[in-house]
Amino acid sequence: MERSVENYEKICSHIEKYIGPIEGVFREIVSDIIPIDIIVAGPTAKRNYYTLVTYGMSELPMTVPEGAEEYRYSELMISLPPTWKISDEAFKDERYYWPIRALKKLGRFPHEYQTWLYMGHTLANGEPVEPYSEDAKFQGMLLSLPDVEDKPGFFNLFLTDEKVVHFFTLIPIYQEEMDYKLKNGVEALFTKLNKIGTDDVVHLNRKNCCKKVFGLF
Repeated sequence: MERSVENYEKICSHIEKYIGPIEGVFREIVSDIIPIDIIVAGPTAKRNYYTLVTYGMSELPMTVPEGAEEYRYSELMISLPPTWKISDEAFKDERYYWPIRALKKLGRFPHEYQTWLYMGHTLANGEPVEPYSEDAKFQGMLLSLPDVEDKPGFFNLFLTDEKVVHFFTLIPIYQEEMDYKLKNGVEALFTKLNKIGTDDVVHLNRKNCCKKVFGLF
């Protein structure tokens, strides 16, 4: 599928305006559905971490429920610590590549299954569910609103009057947190995550906010 150069340039300008300078782009040439590029914004004084943003997902409309037509176009992002290894060589190691794999997989997901992604949606990693890598024990992703200084300005990118792209950040979560959300709802999960201080940046040793601790009595 031929992607729009004009849309790509508008998304890159949007990222540089709200997040920071772009250090590079990992391009995907061939894909069964749609190629998903990964745009890399480097750490800055204000945002001392990498921000990786997809490009390609918004080239096709998602299949949204009635009443949600304005959310047909989206891109995804994830934030990684400034020490994360980002290069073609490093990405041969799944310990560094798994966030990119997740971005690409989720970017294609709604188009592959004729569905949509929106804030509060969770997706498990595989079937059966498994951790993302040997040192990343998370087993799914939660879509959230990105923590950007001008959140409304960043969240809505008007490519045309009819086409608005929305940006969602991926928060890696544990199996118990996915189960809790299914049982209690996404607002209850966000409350628990906020209570332990969860932010946009991936922390491999983040506390599991829904894991029961069994003591000896």
